[in-house]
Amino acid sequence: MADKTDYSAWSQENLIQRVTQLEKELHSKYKSTLLPTSVEKSSKKARPEKTFDPSKYSTRLIALKFAYLGKKYNGFEYHAGHETPLPTIEEELWKAFNKARLIFPKGSSPLDPGEVNWEGCEYSKCGRTDKGVSAFGQVIGIRVRSNRPLGKHKESVLGDGEETAGKLEHASSAEAISDPEAFNTLPREHAMELASPPLQPTRLEEDGFPQLDSDESDIEETLNFDPITDEIQYATLLNRLLPPDIRILAWCPAPPLDFSARFSCRERRYRYFFTQPAFNPTPHNLEQGTTTRIKDGWLDIDAMKEAAKLFEGLHDFRNFCKVDSSKQIENFERRIFHADIVEVEDQSGEMAFMNGPDLAPTPPITGSPKVYTFDLHGSAFLWHQVRCMVSVLFLVGQGLEAPSIISELLDVKKNPRRPLYEMATDTPLVLWDCIFPSEDDAERKDALVWHYVGDQPGFGDTKYGTQGLMDNLWEVWKERKIDEMLAGSLMGVVAKQGLPIPLLSSNVTERRGVRSQKVFDGGNVPRLQGRYTPVMKKPRLETVEAINEKYAIKKGFESAEDLKIQGFRRLNLKPQPPIDTLDE
Repeated sequence: MADKTDYSAWSQENLIQRVTQLEKELHSKYKSTLLPTSVEKSSKKARPEKTFDPSKYSTRLIALKFAYLGKKYNGFEYHAGHETPLPTIEEELWKAFNKARLIFPKGSSPLDPGEVNWEGCEYSKCGRTDKGVSAFGQVIGIRVRSNRPLGKHKESVLGDGEETAGKLEHASSAEAISDPEAFNTLPREHAMELASPPLQPTRLEEDGFPQLDSDESDIEETLNFDPITDEIQYATLLNRLLPPDIRILAWCPAPPLDFSARFSCRERRYRYFFTQPAFNPTPHNLEQGTTTRIKDGWLDIDAMKEAAKLFEGLHDFRNFCKVDSSKQIENFERRIFHADIVEVEDQSGEMAFMNGPDLAPTPPITGSPKVYTFDLHGSAFLWHQVRCMVSVLFLVGQGLEAPSIISELLDVKKNPRRPLYEMATDTPLVLWDCIFPSEDDAERKDALVWHYVGDQPGFGDTKYGTQGLMDNLWEVWKERKIDEMLAGSLMGVVAKQGLPIPLLSSNVTERRGVRSQKVFDGGNVPRLQGRYTPVMKKPRLETVEAINEKYAIKKGFESAEDLKIQGFRRLNLKPQPPIDTLDE
């Protein structure tokens, strides 16, 4: 029966609610009458999801080298129970590994991988980059599903070195397939896999290497398996599932026996990018006075080079990092192998107006704006260490500090308390590469054998073909390059409009020499800081010992020493790792 309700007196709000209600009722009737008919007519049945039994597959430990642009991510590391406004790199990796069914986490499905948990995957990571920081040579180690056939032999196929392999977590284990609730990426019992000689051969001097009896006929199928050409194309598979700004670059099919992406890495290389000029300079005739001999916006590259060299060697960097009292770190010594300021290449383009006589410093710098990097190679890095180092270098570059400020801050006996200066912004920082040398290699050459995307015979299109690695990166680059060109062209257009620079005047009435100081910190624009206060005259933090002591007492211990003796066990925390293992 038709609805006889009189709607003429209804308000607009009530009419909208009534229409919404009727639409819902109509949609419900449509589903109940038409949907069964359409299902009956369909000859295709919904295909049930195929059960994936991890126990039928062998596994192998591999290393992966990958890159990411960190601007859209909340850092590399995922912290359970801690929600972040942006995803982390580890979250994206976790989802890709699960969807590809390369690992088999407990209580999760590929469509709903659940909370990040690498237990049972022999997972290790080299660097823990902060929010906004990028990496072009990040490395992880992980045990993944393999195409290698499982051997049928029921007895051990390892020789005298079996005990040694067990100590190094490469021994076989039946736990993964005996317990369906277990993490199923553990090593398979009696399975074979490749491994390179250890990076620390002194660990195996007495025990020797695991040996395989090649006469066993029932493992012939696994021996005929080519560990590269017959294997899953891990890089290509993961790149299809990862966001376009996270790319797998290479894989190592046979990491050393003692491999850990964190503890085996003996050199980490960072690059911090910045422009010259660092920010838009003010024309000479509009300047209201300056507190330094350096023209605003421009950096003294030679002074920065001189200062950077003072970082090289073994130093205590407590005045160049942020202290994490929860880790109770006492040793802040880190070794820097190389530190320098390096020009990237000419980046002038549409910004050539920077070279005009009204904006250029004296003597003029041609071909601006240029791009430079602070290149830094070190054994390991403390929390925010690189950004603190860069921040002080920028103060030197602006003429606000002398290069000797580096030596003053490195002298922790004279200056045990860090001055409260601002650290550099995060986005221009890149973890450039991670190096894994043998312990006896004085030149620190990477001992891992990397197979890069496209190098395998017949797979060149995975690098340069349609939707290959370079296609993916071109798409990411092109979007950002067009933005850069448009913004640069607009600046060039505006610079040429209106009166010539010498005819412009300012209505600022500040007295010369007392204006607010512009301080560059790596960001897009400088910070205004009022009258500049030299670093050594700024307020100081407490000593490291005092910070650690306060944290321990806050947690209910008598002292930091008491926490070190018994507290980490009670707090379920790990004690301070040895030197050269903490990253930026």
